[in-house]
Amino acid sequence: MRPLDEDETTQVLEKLHKFVGSNLKHMIERQATDGLDSKPGGFCFRLHKQRVYYVSEAVVRRATNIAREKLSSLGTCIGKFTKSGKFKLTVTCLDLLAAHAKYKIWVKPSAEMSFLYGNHVLKSGLARITDNTPQHQGVVVYSMSDIPLGFGLAAKSTADCRKLDPTDIVLLHQSDIGVVLTSSSRGCTLLNAS
Repeated sequence: MRPLDEDETTQVLEKLHKFVGSNLKHMIERQATDGLDSKPGGFCFRLHKQRVYYVSEAVVRRATNIAREKLSSLGTCIGKFTKSGKFKLTVTCLDLLAAHAKYKIWVKPSAEMSFLYGNHVLKSGLARITDNTPQHQGVVVYSMSDIPLGFGLAAKSTADCRKLDPTDIVLLHQSDIGVVLTSSSRGCTLLNAS
């Protein structure tokens, strides 16, 4: 576990900025409320085994007592660096993105399963979209009951969406909570948090 270097930090912050915009400042300066330490602290990013974690500074201080080989994860995994050195967000950061998202899309119940199977969102499956969403902007996808389902890139701006045919793509799929469902059906075991 180590802090990100300058290039890694740039890649992570640029990717997050695409989804949360100016709310990135609130995300980083947020005060930790985990009660582990008497000293108030914020959140930071740490790299461990090519994965980037968003973790409170109090937890980081406590984790320094654990050997790197024995440490499996720390905080919330927001993404990973690929072998080619590019940063990619993972579905585990969805709660964090949903809490700070600037642009949102709500899909109709009939289009939810299609999105969860990894398909793009079509105009026919679009229920609502945040006003003034620009093209190629990071967007969080919600069900009509405000449950975050995943995220992707807006293929068209809000103004363009009004003029599209029902079969045109409005959101390019990047990740969704269905990834957890499909990996569990292939033999992975999921633990119940209760």
